[in-house]
Amino acid sequence: MAIAAALVIVPIGVLFFVSGLIVNLIQAIIFVIVRPFSKSLFRRLNRMVAELLWLELVWIVDWWAGVKVNLYTDPETLKMMGKEHALVIANHKSDIDWLIGWVFAQRSGCLGSTLAVMKKSSKFLPVIGWSMWFSEYLFLERSWAKDESTLKSGLQRLKDYPQPFWLALFVEGTRFTQAKLLAAQEYASSMGLPVPRNVLIPRTKGFVTSVSEMRSFAPAIIDMTVAIPKGSTPPTMLRLFKGKSDTIDVKVTRHLMKDLPESDEAVAQWCKDIFVAKDALLDRHKELNAFPDSELVDIGRPLKSLVVVIGWTCLLVFGTYKLLQWSNLLSSWKGLTFTAIGLAIVTLLMQILIQFSQAERSTPAKVAPTRSSNGTAQEKKQ
Repeated sequence: MAIAAALVIVPIGVLFFVSGLIVNLIQAIIFVIVRPFSKSLFRRLNRMVAELLWLELVWIVDWWAGVKVNLYTDPETLKMMGKEHALVIANHKSDIDWLIGWVFAQRSGCLGSTLAVMKKSSKFLPVIGWSMWFSEYLFLERSWAKDESTLKSGLQRLKDYPQPFWLALFVEGTRFTQAKLLAAQEYASSMGLPVPRNVLIPRTKGFVTSVSEMRSFAPAIIDMTVAIPKGSTPPTMLRLFKGKSDTIDVKVTRHLMKDLPESDEAVAQWCKDIFVAKDALLDRHKELNAFPDSELVDIGRPLKSLVVVIGWTCLLVFGTYKLLQWSNLLSSWKGLTFTAIGLAIVTLLMQILIQFSQAERSTPAKVAPTRSSNGTAQEKKQ
């Protein structure tokens, strides 16, 4: 991390991690005191508490970096966003797709109850991973033999969720890079599948299981197609922290869960067909630099995240002032050393967060052709 970048990132990191630890502490307290007696009340309280942390990241998108998020959708989808339980699927185009989803969730009023299927290592991330664990995110190991029962039980636990939630599932299984696209194209050619140009091949086992378990209580699937307009740089966490503005186009379509086919094989094919159509839609976006046949909606820039960050900042400044007044922390070498170590830890944690979000460091989805008993090629996905 360059020195100039660190001068900007470290203060944001201090604010995020200190406020995050406070949020984690509150989550832990209500988990121990409230959840054993009322899971519903715990979820409602945790929703409000977690939102105080997630809004800081929304603030970075909206106010610090000023990222322009263009939403293309239809009136019915816009009306229902945040009003019902929904499974959210999207192509994994950039390092911050999950954060763009949070922006839409915040606009839709369900940020605190937005969940996701994540890789298991995510829950060990300081502050953000711990908060996700308290919020009932689903953590998988990317081994279907281990993950199938974990995913099913996690989805079943959401049946009695008291408020509308979104559960995000990136069915491609990994973030998009040119190297991964090349691998997907080679695989598709060898299997006789449509060769992708803008997306990766979806891994359908998790999607099929999610649909099967959620049919009874989630009325809809929210399908997001993410595109980077011409002349825009794909956004990253590092660019956000540096305050660099980018533009992202997102088309959102609502599919009724009841309209999906019944059999697992047909649901898997539905998912594949959606991504073939998504691939063609992204071709059209490249031509027009916009999504055709959709209304561009102004999602605004609400003050809520700004107010929350100002509040956290005032609390941190006041707490720091009182601490210095009480301890004379900066008046001795011991105090200065302690402060320097603390800032170094924050810098390291921010570096870990940035690297964790980078597509080049993500694990590629493993797909390989196999042969069925009758000798025909079949798809094998872990």
